[in-house]
Amino acid sequence: MATPVTSGSPAPTPVNDISSRGPQSPPDPPPEPKQLPELIRLKRDGGRLSEGDIKSFVGAVVDGSAQGAQIGAMLMAIRLRGMDLEETVALTQALANSGQQLEWPEVWHQQLVDKHSTGGVGDKVSLALAPALAACGCKVPMISGRGLGHTGGTLDKLESIPGFTVIQSPEQMQGLLERVGCCIVGQSKKLVPADGILYEARDVTATVDSLPLITASILSKKVVESLSALVVDVKFGGAAVFPRQTEARELATTLVAVGAGLGLRVAAALTAMDNPLGRCVGHTLEVEEALLCLDGAGPPDLRDLVTRLGGVLLWLSGLAEAQEEGVARVAAALDDGSARDRFERMLATQGVDADLARALCSGTPAQRRQLLPHAQKQEELLAPTDGTPWLRVHLDAPALSDPQRRALQEALVLSDREPFTAPSPFAELILPPTIAQQ
Repeated sequence: MATPVTSGSPAPTPVNDISSRGPQSPPDPPPEPKQLPELIRLKRDGGRLSEGDIKSFVGAVVDGSAQGAQIGAMLMAIRLRGMDLEETVALTQALANSGQQLEWPEVWHQQLVDKHSTGGVGDKVSLALAPALAACGCKVPMISGRGLGHTGGTLDKLESIPGFTVIQSPEQMQGLLERVGCCIVGQSKKLVPADGILYEARDVTATVDSLPLITASILSKKVVESLSALVVDVKFGGAAVFPRQTEARELATTLVAVGAGLGLRVAAALTAMDNPLGRCVGHTLEVEEALLCLDGAGPPDLRDLVTRLGGVLLWLSGLAEAQEEGVARVAAALDDGSARDRFERMLATQGVDADLARALCSGTPAQRRQLLPHAQKQEELLAPTDGTPWLRVHLDAPALSDPQRRALQEALVLSDREPFTAPSPFAELILPPTIAQQ
């Protein structure tokens, strides 16, 4: 009930009204930002970094005031002490804000999708998936990375194609999306520069496997893309960063939760990486195998992963009624040549000579090998029982040593079982909260 006001008495002052209380003391000045050694000490000792602390650290990384030793020390402190959800969200946003934000036509919003992988051996999914999604009507502004640890990088593979240029300005990226529907580019000084610096530092400071650092690195590049949906391929197994599925699931749930905190619809697929994906490992060899997938052929495990991840993205973005419909549409784009056509157009638009791009996408596997850089020598290892070649090693120099040859031969497991189809690497899908609750 309102307080009654009697005639001649002053009106009561509302609790939040300070206008009639006389002179007020000025507000306390904001606290001085902590110096980097103090921030490092705080996290080293298990403390929690505020949003302002994290912004200060990222700002120092970008402007060059943070020394390499300080960056490494902070990364190790985060690796050992971890970050809670709010810290990880703040780090992701600070990295994303360290450079230019990508802006697209409003009519593209539902079409904007992307995929990221935590990395494995022989993982060339992005090379086939991006053009397949473009053929299905998506816009795919894929910002990829280089090799990290023992895993190969998408950019390194594409740069094995003569002339391919991974550095594209935001304006060039928009042109690629308008003309092709997809692009695969690297980080420039304009796009997420802080993550580029931390990414290199993680590779030489034994902090590659830090959950908050992985999460912030992946999602910061995706936040600037203004996506409708993102799927992250989180790999587990002997050839992955995380050997056990339980560890991979922890990262996957963190990615989905941090994505939700940033307003980004993220799904995470857990996929097995106990064996190389496909049959080829090495930059140009993986380009050749990706082209086989774009021919509607290639190894079944590669095709399975391309179609399943693409199906999830088409469903999450509302471009397919169900995951199964999305899978079928991606498979059709691989089989009818429309995905390969988009790949050819992407190559030509990103610097590859148009005749070379056409020859690569229309040639036979043998013709393609002659068009791409290849090793001077090949050595085939033979099965000890019947002399059947089971592994072909491409190398320039030196030749395999006897210990190397023995180690490779010991990896061969012979079985008397009938030939069988390898199981799908796709193990589990973690959906964003709004979808999982439906």
